Amino acid sequence: MTVLELIEAAAAQLTEAGVAFGHGTENAFDEAAWLVLWQLGLPLDTPLDTPPADAPDAPKFVANRPVAPVEQEQVATLIRARITSRQPAAYLTQEAWLMGVPFYVDPRAIVPRSLIAELLVNGGIDYWLSDATHAVLDLCSGNGSLAVLAAMAYPDVTVDASDLSKDALAVARINVDKHGLGGRITLIESDGFANLPDRYDLILCNPPYVNLQSMAELPPEFHAEPALALDGNRAGGQDGMDFIRTLLREAPQHMNEDAVLVLEIGNEREHFEAAFPKLEAIWLETSAGEDQVLLLTREALRANREARQD
Repeated sequence: MTVLELIEAAAAQLTEAGVAFGHGTENAFDEAAWLVLWQLGLPLDTPLDTPPADAPDAPKFVANRPVAPVEQEQVATLIRARITSRQPAAYLTQEAWLMGVPFYVDPRAIVPRSLIAELLVNGGIDYWLSDATHAVLDLCSGNGSLAVLAAMAYPDVTVDASDLSKDALAVARINVDKHGLGGRITLIESDGFANLPDRYDLILCNPPYVNLQSMAELPPEFHAEPALALDGNRAGGQDGMDFIRTLLREAPQHMNEDAVLVLEIGNEREHFEAAFPKLEAIWLETSAGEDQVLLLTREALRANREARQD
């Protein structure tokens, strides 16, 4: 079999097994390509174009490269593990890529996929920042990917990366060290703002926000991730906004005057707007549209808090 034939066969297996995607890929072919290329030790961005059969350099194309029987069996073992365990592919490879940057990951932290990463790398929030933006907080940091990307995007800032989970912070430590950013990123165990006395110029937060019904309907691949990072109802609510209510109430006192909060809420805009009907939010455009990530100024947060007290 060639590399491309192996990928196509693996994609057919994944489709037949009915596995779920959403942890770096959106379809069976891309997932199969990820797993096959990883197992063969090939870069994940390897082109899979096929030349005409009579092209003189056809054998040089990776798609046409023959795969030895022993390698085929190794790939088959990995595909079987993906199907039987229903773990995200990233847990099997212990590697995930976000905006072209590699991150270590294992089941102690959710697979990094935050849309905030796009805004950091593509300058989508730069308008609200300035030369005075120095202190950044990555709240609910998980494996530390947003903290790393923020430090890469803004060389003059320092980042506090905080999470309630000691396990997630252990994974984040691996990634901070992997990218040589230990001098600029501080890892802090904290339940929300509890252990964060400082004020920040920029707060990034991809919190647990999945509503109760959606949590019950998640495919096994998502239940393989820590529920603490997904379930937004841990205080007894149903709309996924439990953590976010506390976050928005407490955030202003941890923000400098011109600070902004960038918040990801996934597919929960309806629940968010029902919970905070008077909050003036700026919705930011990402590859998923304009209703999954929003920006809040300190002024808007204070006004919302005052309105709720009236």
